[in-house]
Amino acid sequence: MKKVKIYDTTLRDGMQAEGISFSVEDKLLIARKLDEFGIDYIEGGYPQSNPKEEEFFARVRQISFQNSKIAAFGSTRRANTKAEEDACIRALLASGTPAVTLVGKTWDLHVTDVLRCTLEENIAMCADSVAYAKKQGREVIFDAEHFFDGYKNNPAYAMKVLEAAAQAGADALVLCETNGGCLPHDVCDITAAVCKAFGSVVVGIHCHNDTDCAVANSLAAVRAGASHVQGTINGLGERTGNANLCTIIPNLSLKMGFETVSRNQIKTLTEVSRFVSEIANLSPTVHMPYVGESAFAHKAGLHIDALRKNEKTYEHIRPESVGNERRFLISELSGASNVLDKLEKRKMITDKALARRILNRVQELENQGYQFETAEASFDLLIKKEMGTYKKSFDLLKYHIDVERSPEGKIITEATVKLMVDGKTEHVVSEGDGPINALDKALRKALEPFYPQLRNMTLVDYKVRVVNARAATAARVRVVIENHDPDGLWGTIGVSENIIEASWLALVDSVEYELLKTAEKQQNPHFKGSS
Repeated sequence: MKKVKIYDTTLRDGMQAEGISFSVEDKLLIARKLDEFGIDYIEGGYPQSNPKEEEFFARVRQISFQNSKIAAFGSTRRANTKAEEDACIRALLASGTPAVTLVGKTWDLHVTDVLRCTLEENIAMCADSVAYAKKQGREVIFDAEHFFDGYKNNPAYAMKVLEAAAQAGADALVLCETNGGCLPHDVCDITAAVCKAFGSVVVGIHCHNDTDCAVANSLAAVRAGASHVQGTINGLGERTGNANLCTIIPNLSLKMGFETVSRNQIKTLTEVSRFVSEIANLSPTVHMPYVGESAFAHKAGLHIDALRKNEKTYEHIRPESVGNERRFLISELSGASNVLDKLEKRKMITDKALARRILNRVQELENQGYQFETAEASFDLLIKKEMGTYKKSFDLLKYHIDVERSPEGKIITEATVKLMVDGKTEHVVSEGDGPINALDKALRKALEPFYPQLRNMTLVDYKVRVVNARAATAARVRVVIENHDPDGLWGTIGVSENIIEASWLALVDSVEYELLKTAEKQQNPHFKGSS
């Protein structure tokens, strides 16, 4: 297989995405993860830009990388300055990285209107900078900025800049689709022309996603002869982002037959994607190809029935090949096959009549506004109820919420809960930051003396969605609550015209599910439920 080198710029271009900021520790963690994944080049940033970047390069030198080369990024020398005297060039070399990436102008518009120097001086700037860095013993990657726009406007000049960089010793000529406005046919044709003109020189591609074609453009460039691809994990980047390596890598390796990272490393792709999302404090994009939580999630009963017979029917690859997993969703679109799969997965009875009863109940509840896709704990309890094996842990006698506002503007929220637990009446009061927090505290306060394992459970997320918005303030709301304990994370759901009641239903399910897990675990130490 032909090798295509992967160059990751998450730590520079990715950080230019709105709302993204990595600390030095964050960048070091990501760099280690990318090296473990098998990335060929990790671009660390712009050494001259700020003290944080300087600290990163100082600390990254102390790490021994097994698969990756660290690259520092910077501009070619300024006009009418010697390369050895240019502050940016000196900072690049002082970073001590084995590779440096020099970005140079190839669009004559940028030379005349941005750099405001002659076209000849820009060519000299690129050649001098590459030659000087090569003289210092560095691998030099030349990023030809705005190359495709430059080629369309003045192809002769754009090619002259590349020729100057190549003759000066550049190890790779990377064609940058900086504005993100090109389509795959243009990228393919222009890349092919460059590859033909420069023979054995490594040609690379760097795309932005402004037309949603960054991945397609990158693949088109490889088909045209490029053997070096730049991008970011999860497509992070300025404006609409960069080419997404989480899609490019499996497309190149699993679909097009190129060598990128090893097959074993590709199996960790989903883990890498979610790791970077976690460091960036972003919720993973569930619909992302290959690595998204929904990438292999199936909802239609027809699809699931076929998949249970032959997994190739509705999946283009095995989810395990990229470290993801298949999920069958329960909804009003479900068939009995969905429910049977859920029963089998939980090692419960395989009973088609039971599956049909459960499906009918699901469809009835979803008509009221329930959705079990993110509330599988509630679905587990529903199964138990339909099987006749569900046993309530307590009975609600009443609850009451009181909210007061003092003259000083302080809000005081108090919840009262009265329960019957094991034949005893528990009547407790708790204050909280809001009505749901107070209700949650009161419920736990009443139950923990009987079920101390509830102390292991922590509420981590609370979501409210209006189901029938046209009903205005009388609309039904759906509340989804996520809890976790040492064994994992689970979701529960409640629906009502009253937000407090919807929340109560979800809270009760979360408590009941924790107790169900505890009971099941006592019987089977390996049981972890739907989490």
